[in-house]
Amino acid sequence: MNQQDSKQYIEQKCIDLCNTRSCCKLKTSDWLDDVNQGTMRNDIIEIRFKNTRKEFFYNINKLNLKVGDIVAVEALPGHDIGTVSMVGHLVKLQMKKNNVSEDGEFKKIYRKARATDIEKWKNATDLESATMLRARKIADRLNLKMKIGDVEYQGDGTKAIFYYIADERVDFRELIKIFAEKFKVRIEMKQIGARQEAGRIGGIGPCGREICCSTWMHKFVSVNTTAAKEQDLSLNTQKLAGQCGKLKCCLNYEHKSYVDAQKDFPDTSIVLQTKKGKAFHQKTDIYKRLMWYSIMVNNVPSLVAVSVERVKEIIELNKQNIVVERLLTENNTSTIDILADVDKYRNKGKVVAIASQNEKKQFKPKKRKVEVGSRKVEVGSRKTEVGSRKTEVGSRKTEVGSRKTGVGRRKQRDVSRKSEDKKQKSQEKNQ
Repeated sequence: MNQQDSKQYIEQKCIDLCNTRSCCKLKTSDWLDDVNQGTMRNDIIEIRFKNTRKEFFYNINKLNLKVGDIVAVEALPGHDIGTVSMVGHLVKLQMKKNNVSEDGEFKKIYRKARATDIEKWKNATDLESATMLRARKIADRLNLKMKIGDVEYQGDGTKAIFYYIADERVDFRELIKIFAEKFKVRIEMKQIGARQEAGRIGGIGPCGREICCSTWMHKFVSVNTTAAKEQDLSLNTQKLAGQCGKLKCCLNYEHKSYVDAQKDFPDTSIVLQTKKGKAFHQKTDIYKRLMWYSIMVNNVPSLVAVSVERVKEIIELNKQNIVVERLLTENNTSTIDILADVDKYRNKGKVVAIASQNEKKQFKPKKRKVEVGSRKVEVGSRKTEVGSRKTEVGSRKTEVGSRKTGVGRRKQRDVSRKSEDKKQKSQEKNQ
């Protein structure tokens, strides 16, 4: 195999492995690609392995590497195969971000991968799926409370890393002995969390994009329900939970901005006193600075959106024992309120009609009266139809009665004829 054929072979193997091993997770964009980095040369290279595993290696042989090259690197024992994911000055920034010291000891990059290295790597990775399934059965047979989520073989096929999840400490010494006997490789067990497992598996989030933990996030910060409450989100665990079953990491992205935006908001537990009745807080639109209150109008609940400044004003007046006339001011035409359709509310038990202040002018009650009248006419026509049906039934009953009377008369005639015949016969006998 010549050099050109070897290069094509390696490129094809790389494409196949990227399609099967999800090796493009946590990818980075080299924004210094078109900048001459001659004075910023860095001999430390970031190498990507299966899924989200990345490590830094020292380019001891001064190889001319670029992003996407497949290299053979130092491992304990033997060597591993990985893909170059970052070079140049960006590596220093990445190390600073991950709190990795440049003065530390790094494993070495041996060479660019040969065709034989790629072939061994491919054969080793083909065993991962079958090995994971067999390992799960063995762990289940030993009654270990753990879940084996993934298996990663080293590039030379001499070592296998088993990633597992467990809620408590697991004694897997016996398990390692069985694994070493069955798979004939060096065994390493690594415990990961539910978020790390979701990042390794990957998937699509409810936003329609690939989940963050498999694209760019590598540090996981704890998330609690306080973040959801302060963003005025519904505490629905099914909607707030991500693919890992934990609370979504994106709840923390805008949390601080929401907290800053509502620093001057009044307490939502305060009930507003008006002459129309008491108004209770229902929800808040934080960035629009609107607070929604429910109030009973003519025994019908209505929702009114009130600005934060107006709510604070009403609270101050209530503290002075002053009851305001209404929630909204007379010149407030931009605020949205919800009106109730009384007829539909009484029939269905809920507010149906929704309109704004501008829509009130276009509201024509006459059409509703006409509709009600047409409904009454329809009901009257239905009643007349029912009445005609009843008269038809009555006429049918009279016909049946007349038929019955005709039958009765016939019977009477037959009886009278028979009695006359008997009298004649008796008279003839006497003569």
